[in-house]
Amino acid sequence: MEYEFLRDITGKVKVRMTMDHEAVGHWFNEEVDENLTLLDEVEAAAQEVKGSVRQWQRIGKEYTLWMDEEEVMIRANQLALEDDGMEEGMNYYDEESLSFCGVEDFLAVITAYRAFLQGR
Repeated sequence: MEYEFLRDITGKVKVRMTMDHEAVGHWFNEEVDENLTLLDEVEAAAQEVKGSVRQWQRIGKEYTLWMDEEEVMIRANQLALEDDGMEEGMNYYDEESLSFCGVEDFLAVITAYRAFLQGR
């Protein structure tokens, strides 16, 4: 999973991820938005589910993060839309709205994000 941290013209941190992990970048940009308390919550949840069969979920305003011992899923809340009225064989484009990654990889991105915010 490759990523890049940037600052926009206003100085806000933006995260860009490679294809298949774009929703992870969107989660950082929309949900985290430099909120380190949320990252603390996610890291604590990772410790809670480690070595167990438990799962953890955090529903945000735009994205939901789901985690178990091994995997993180980030899904746009809009994916809950029903496909009523769509023609047979058609579906919503969701490549940018759903991502899976390993917990360790995700925690590494959190660590790198914190370091970038601190200017390291």
